[in-house]
Amino acid sequence: MKRTIKTLTLAGLAAAAIGAGVVYSGLINVGADDPHLDAVHALLSTARERSIAVRARDIPVPDLNDAVLIRAGAGNYHSMCIGCHLAPGVDATELSQNLYPAPPDLTKIGANGDPAVAFWIVKHGIKASGMPAWGKSMGDEHIWGMVAFLQQLPSLDASQYRALVTASDGHSHGGGESTMHDHSRQHGSPGAAQNPQPAAASHHGHEPEAALSPATAAAEKKVHVHPDGKEHVHP
Repeated sequence: MKRTIKTLTLAGLAAAAIGAGVVYSGLINVGADDPHLDAVHALLSTARERSIAVRARDIPVPDLNDAVLIRAGAGNYHSMCIGCHLAPGVDATELSQNLYPAPPDLTKIGANGDPAVAFWIVKHGIKASGMPAWGKSMGDEHIWGMVAFLQQLPSLDASQYRALVTASDGHSHGGGESTMHDHSRQHGSPGAAQNPQPAAASHHGHEPEAALSPATAAAEKKVHVHPDGKEHVHP
């Protein structure tokens, strides 16, 4: 028995030493353009799905058929999500094509049949995936609005999507950020520019950009500093 324990201990130490050597040698390629091995991908996917399912199983789901909630979610989704998760009429963007793991196309899967899971993901994010924890800056009611909208998204065509976005109040957090801002125009996608925000005024209280002269538009540029210290220039 003692011999068996000693053998297992030595084998464990040898395996740990080999693993440490592989990590320290830099043999593992962490580049996003080098996909995981199938076995590693399967392991990580299973770990992710089980982790989220366990944490989301007791989340109470409100009525997600409320039209006001859906419209509010449309404004936030358009401002925050289309660069990665796309929208009806929006082609693949640089982010959606080049992130790894690839962000899901939510125009096809929406809330994926489990609104509690969708809520958990939006609120808490997913490590090492590019998915932010929006709950740090958004109140739960705004996150539920996005989930309510996600349930409707796969059934929307481009004109229905634009109508919902136009009818919404745009980007509204209700959380940690004091200044609302719109990321929907930063992705360089023709579709992103075609999906309008309400035309009366931008979320910053400026006139619509098209109505400004080049000199005025340049003067209107502002820099928004995010909580993590990164700067975002608003045209």
